Amino acid sequence: MLYYIAILLLPYFGLINVLTYHTVRAGGAVFTSFLITLVIGPFVIHKLQEMKIGQYIKKEYVADLHQLHKGKAGTPTMGGILILIATFVSLLIWGRLTNRFLWLTMGVFCALGILGFLDDYIKLKRKHNDGLRARDKLIGQILTGIVFGVYLYFNPITPGAIYLNLSDVKDWASLKNQLVQGLSKNGDEQLVYICSQIPLSLKEHLLQLDMKKELEVEEQLLLIRSLNQVIDRDEWQYNSLWNGKELRTEIQTYLNNKNKNKPFQKQRLARLLIEDTFKDSFYLSATSLHTKVGVPGFKNLFIPLGVFYILFVALIVVSVSNAVNLTDGLDGLAIGSSIISVMAYAGIAYIVSRADWSRYLFLTYVPEASELFVFGSALLGSGLGFLWYNGHPAEVFMGDTVSLSLGGAIASLAVLTKQELLLPLVAGIFVLEAGSVLLQVASFKLTGKRIFRMAPLHHHFELLGWTETKVTLRFWIIALLFALLSLGALKLR
Repeated sequence: MLYYIAILLLPYFGLINVLTYHTVRAGGAVFTSFLITLVIGPFVIHKLQEMKIGQYIKKEYVADLHQLHKGKAGTPTMGGILILIATFVSLLIWGRLTNRFLWLTMGVFCALGILGFLDDYIKLKRKHNDGLRARDKLIGQILTGIVFGVYLYFNPITPGAIYLNLSDVKDWASLKNQLVQGLSKNGDEQLVYICSQIPLSLKEHLLQLDMKKELEVEEQLLLIRSLNQVIDRDEWQYNSLWNGKELRTEIQTYLNNKNKNKPFQKQRLARLLIEDTFKDSFYLSATSLHTKVGVPGFKNLFIPLGVFYILFVALIVVSVSNAVNLTDGLDGLAIGSSIISVMAYAGIAYIVSRADWSRYLFLTYVPEASELFVFGSALLGSGLGFLWYNGHPAEVFMGDTVSLSLGGAIASLAVLTKQELLLPLVAGIFVLEAGSVLLQVASFKLTGKRIFRMAPLHHHFELLGWTETKVTLRFWIIALLFALLSLGALKLR
């Protein structure tokens, strides 16, 4: 809302332009959602107590664990609705509501929230820890993931590679010769036009290159930087120079597209036209990356999934939402760990939304991801506000209403930033928790023996004698280390 007010008032108050910056709006979103949660928290908790929406602590299976947790019986649950309300209101105030990433993330967030609400409601009605049948819950999660995946399959969020890198060049001598020809106006009109768009300061350096010597690395970088400057130019004479030429299908599609002036489409088209003009100098870049998954640690290694990308997205949504749900067993554990993962992905969203940073780190450029930084900030604020009441001893539990939602939000951030395979590091603590359950079940079914005293992993340490606070704090530390490792991994290329 404030973004649009700023746009309207900008001609009259120049200073209000700061409200259009996503960094400023992200900061505002953090404090707004935090304060909303803090202010309405006591009221919501009181209402939940009045409605007798309390946690049931089951006695079956592990008597020792019941002894440790029996004091929590009756603590209000479904308190995670605080996070939903605060995040939603904060985004209404600070978000740029025309950004589809915001709606996609909120869509997954709310869809899984509804599923979790049904689960919590059934538990409360039955006064038992068994809510929705596992099969029904899984179907809901899969459907949410598939709908999300189908949308992304048919509506690309990122083009193919935009900026040129050293590794894209197959013949440096040819590139140097063509550039010099174009700058000297000796080539065809497309080549001359591209070279005319190179900034004057760079032209002078290019014309001073020794044609007989092999290029030094600094000179190679100069050539690439010159063409990347051309890609960033606002004005391109698309049709007048390339009409009638035999062009690759992707180029023709962009030229015929009325929306080709969208930033990432315009830049992608510019790169494709450069490739077409410098045929002997550059390798052809891959087409749209939206169904390809980048492999962390490698510059240009992508796994093409095609239509199977839909199932891959569904798998991520189901896995992460269940993993966060499994982690929600101790006061503050799930929300604290989620805050750390959300912070990491919010930072990644900021990086990949910037052409310069994504190019420097060899990450897939996702122009619309800047608003995910605002979303992550709003969720961070509401999460911190909820932790205020959920820290040990908890005044309220989040319930499945939000534990599933948080997992969906983290999954959405991973998918929309095109850093899907970084997820096991960013959300490492959730991987450990879910992995402990899988190992425990597999071991018991195959050998009749258990690996852990109890799964998920946090209960194992409780039964070893660790206090609840110690388990939570140490798991937070591990989650933070995983998040820092994931951010460090961005530079490993």
